[in-house]
Amino acid sequence: MAEITGVKTEADYQARIKADIDACLTKMGCQPILFAGSGLSRRYFAAPSWDELLAFLAKQCPLIDKDYAYYKQTLKTPLAIGEVFAKLYQQWAWDKGKNQFPAEMFTEAVTEQAYIKYAISQHLVALTPKDVSAVTDKAMRNEIVALKAVKPHAVITTNYEQFLEMVFPEYQPVIGQRIIHGTQVLFGEVFKIHGCVSDYSSLVFTQQDYDEFLRKKQYLSAKLLTYFSEHPLLFVGYSATDPNIRAILSDIDACLPNAGPEGAVIPNIYILERLKSTEKDYVPPSEKIIAIENGRSVRIKAIETNDYGWVFEAFGAQKPLNG
Repeated sequence: MAEITGVKTEADYQARIKADIDACLTKMGCQPILFAGSGLSRRYFAAPSWDELLAFLAKQCPLIDKDYAYYKQTLKTPLAIGEVFAKLYQQWAWDKGKNQFPAEMFTEAVTEQAYIKYAISQHLVALTPKDVSAVTDKAMRNEIVALKAVKPHAVITTNYEQFLEMVFPEYQPVIGQRIIHGTQVLFGEVFKIHGCVSDYSSLVFTQQDYDEFLRKKQYLSAKLLTYFSEHPLLFVGYSATDPNIRAILSDIDACLPNAGPEGAVIPNIYILERLKSTEKDYVPPSEKIIAIENGRSVRIKAIETNDYGWVFEAFGAQKPLNG
């Protein structure tokens, strides 16, 4: 991976990245798209990882009678584990766990996976701050202020909880299949592509859910790809190996003219991650090569830092811009 030449200090690094972001914003003349993953919520209020969520669910249901590690060893993937756990939650709900769920859930019209999704929603609602002011760490609060000031054209997220709606209270949440069937406004939406705790039935959590999501993904992609061709895009809260990033970059590589030939960096896409090394002389790479579908790969711009505030400030620096 290429390194940023001429960088000797953190200030040099920040200056180079800010200049690049400024040039991108100026050229495209519009607000960025923010693609936010669970790592962002984890950063600001210790939201659980997928593994931590599954481990919590395993402890709550007495029919899940083995340690979570057993299910990881046996079933391998979180989606497959979620499928098994959903069946056990349904059995528990219709037996000794009935008082843990609303009475209206006990009809034949309710799906068998509804019970675990209800439990997930209740857990995440309890964990999520009621307001961004509840984030007590001063540095994190400052980052959130800078994040709000980005004023992205739209926010796209695979997160279930409603933290982003608190950060961007004026934005309209669009949940699950409503993205496919709805009519987008010109500016200011939070697209919750894997569902939301406000509608627990919308959650994409099991293998069955994800297969259905993939079946309809082409329609979702068609709705969103126009955004990616016309706006800067910042991935935050994901690792470069996250399957959600690989999936969307596969779509971009296949459909967008600005993706360019294989091997060329996509000029308007950035990924923001924590600093990978504490070594004094470490220089973060300026790009990342990410494997996508069909044995291909794409190159996107990389930012590594433990302080996200200055990055958010750079993306929010130019005002006014077109939506």
